[in-house]
Amino acid sequence: MQYLLMATETPEAFAARTDPERSGPYWEAWNTYIGALAESGVMTAAAGLQGPDTATTVRVQAGERVLHDGPFADSKEHLGGYFVVEVETLDEALAWAERCPSATYASVEVRPFLPMR
Repeated sequence: MQYLLMATETPEAFAARTDPERSGPYWEAWNTYIGALAESGVMTAAAGLQGPDTATTVRVQAGERVLHDGPFADSKEHLGGYFVVEVETLDEALAWAERCPSATYASVEVRPFLPMR
């Protein structure tokens, strides 16, 4: 079964990505996690995302496209990246989510993929 692990991050974590004093530990934690996923063979896809200030939200209202700068929700946590893992059980997916760096300062949402018909 495939699961999507959605790693959220706080604004402070997004800032650590490029802060000269904090970027080393930040990227070391993520590289360690990504390396473990890759070595285990369960990761089938992954990507980090740029900050929410680069987002554009699209809606169609009365047949017209309406664009909004930024993410849809005003939140204290933003989607920072995702991982697709293929494991046998939800418990295995949850174990990988628990190891994700953002689980210690924000959250990781785990969702099973919808089976194709």
